[in-house]
Formats: sequence, structure tokens, C-alpha cells
Amino acid sequence: MTPQWRIVTVIAAGRRRWIALGSAVAVVAGLTTWALWPDPPRQREYLDATACLLTGESGVTAEPAATIWTAMQDTSAVSRVRAQYLPVNGPQTTANATVYLNTLASRRCGAVIAVGQAQVDATADVAGKHPEVRFMIVGTNTNIPGVQALDPASPDTVRAQLNELLKTLANNAA
Repeated sequence: MTPQWRIVTVIAAGRRRWIALGSAVAVVAGLTTWALWPDPPRQREYLDATACLLTGESGVTAEPAATIWTAMQDTSAVSRVRAQYLPVNGPQTTANATVYLNTLASRRCGAVIAVGQAQVDATADVAGKHPEVRFMIVGTNTNIPGVQALDPASPDTVRAQLNELLKTLANNAA
């Protein structure tokens, strides 16, 4: 072997060592970063406050419940107040809706929004028995003492009212 080839062989061996060392350092750095990287949060942390929606049999698929539910979910994500809904199954009567409404009030819902005639009529019967719960109805009937009405014809106003309601619940829970 000539001296020139010997120099080339030594240089090539040294280069391979540096490449191997650099690769090993890169792998170790990558594995260390991966192992120490924090996990993303898997669930939303909610406050101890809940806003509940009482709907008819169709739940949140029919209007105006769908619009109200969407606004509640959007506001819930910001305020960290849980949003839940409960459809009244069976006959859509005031007596049947009253059972469901009492269930929501006893579940520690800080606010209950009622959608549908039977649910609104039940709110008139139940609201006075649960002063710790804020009641809202979807419609223009404001003849119920202590109950706020949401006008579904004005989605921006409904969203603002729900935002204010959930902010109040969040502040009371904090």
C-alpha cells in the first residue's frame, strides 16, 4: 500500500468515526427530547359550576335548542363552566317536564335554560322553589318572576346573555 492510500484510509476512518459519533449524539438528543416533552392536556379542567339546558324530545338537534346549545358550548370552552343538556322524554307535558327540571336543579346546575313550551311552563312552577338556581327560558314570555327570557330571534343577544351567565357562574365558583 502506498503512503498516499494509507493517508486516505486514515482520513476516511476518522470521518466515519465523526459521522457515527454525530449520529449517536443526534439520536440521544432526540430520544431525550421525546422522553421529557410534556404531554398535552387530555381533558379540559372545569370549574365547579354547571349550566344545564332542558330541551324537548329532539334534544339539541332542533332549533332553537341547537343554537342555544352551540352558544353554551362555545362559552363553556372559555369560561370553564360545564355545559350539559337533558331532553324531556315521553309526553311533552308540564308535569313531565317538571320532573326533569327538578332533576337538573337537584344536580347542582347553577343555571337552567328551558327550551320548549312544556319546559317553559315547568320553569314557571319550579323557579320559585330553587332560588339558588338561575333560570332562563327561550322565548319572549317574561311574566315569570325571577326568570330571564332569551329571544331566539336575536342570536347575538342570546350569545351575549349566555356569556354573561356563564361568566357569573365561573366567578361564583372560583
